[in-house]
Amino acid sequence: MPLGSGLDGQRVLVTAASSGIGYGAAEAFLKEGARVVINSSNQEKLDSAVSRLAPLGDVHGVLGDLASRPDLEKIVQFAVSQLGGIDTLVYVTGSPKPGRFLEFSYDDWRYASDLLVVSPAYLAKLVADHMIKEGIRGRMVFLSSYVIKEPSLGIALSSVCRSAVLSLVRTLARELGPRNIRVNGIMPGYIRTGRIDQLAQDQARRRGVKPEDYVKEIEGDIPLGRIGTTEELARVVVFLGSEMSSYVSGATVPVDGAILRSI
Repeated sequence: MPLGSGLDGQRVLVTAASSGIGYGAAEAFLKEGARVVINSSNQEKLDSAVSRLAPLGDVHGVLGDLASRPDLEKIVQFAVSQLGGIDTLVYVTGSPKPGRFLEFSYDDWRYASDLLVVSPAYLAKLVADHMIKEGIRGRMVFLSSYVIKEPSLGIALSSVCRSAVLSLVRTLARELGPRNIRVNGIMPGYIRTGRIDQLAQDQARRRGVKPEDYVKEIEGDIPLGRIGTTEELARVVVFLGSEMSSYVSGATVPVDGAILRSI
């Protein structure tokens, strides 16, 4: 029996999708026949992404800051109005600035918490309320990072705050399972996006190394020997965001080239 995603005509909301991981996920869902709403906090980047994705299928863009409560509410309302509902939520967000623990202020921690803790939890509530009201057998996929298992020097804000997603996934999977809503997470390792360039520039400044040498260090630490692509990550997003994973809920899957050392 051939595997099929069953995503044809399904309604998908992908946040932070004007570039990088979110864009790759939106592209993959469109190729499977899904109808997609993407979000970005930058209108120019959003318009460009919609234009590039439009040849693949039915796609709409909504401007919104994921750290803003009114914008989160607007994003969900827009997706429901454009698509007629939401079958799959894919939560992606940008990363707070790199740096070590002692370098950050109260405002830095407050912003990172709003972005990486409050934002996914509140958006999940908004989408869950909609799915339950409409009787939708829904799916949610939350993108975090492998650093929630092994904190990494130089990205303290992400290492601390993204850990909340692991508990969010397990909590929602248990609470929403009886409502036929499955919830899973993904822990990307190093994926070829602008974040790699940002980290390389930060390490170059701190250590006096060339950015390309830092990237080589990363690749040398990855057992598969290379940085992953957004397309490779998107395949796992599509799996968890479709009925191919119909009995998977509460899982957090590493997509990291085996860089994680912990169990």
